[in-house]
Amino acid sequence: MTLELGERLATPPNALRSKLREVVRRGRRLPAAIECWLEKRRSRRKLSELTDDELRDIGLTRAQATAEIAKSWFWS
Repeated sequence: MTLELGERLATPPNALRSKLREVVRRGRRLPAAIECWLEKRRSRRKLSELTDDELRDIGLTRAQATAEIAKSWFWS
């Protein structure tokens, strides 16, 4: 069972092109996702440093702030 020359040349580049596009798409999204995770981590760290008066100024209670701080910076 052999493939014709045209079939051998046509199939792999299309499959390779498709895989390459997928890798490029993921590669472009990864830095944005990492930046988002790091921003969440920074925000929650700053939130943990606020006083009760400062939390009240932004409309949060200490319990709400503690719940937010306890969230994973990676998954949520």
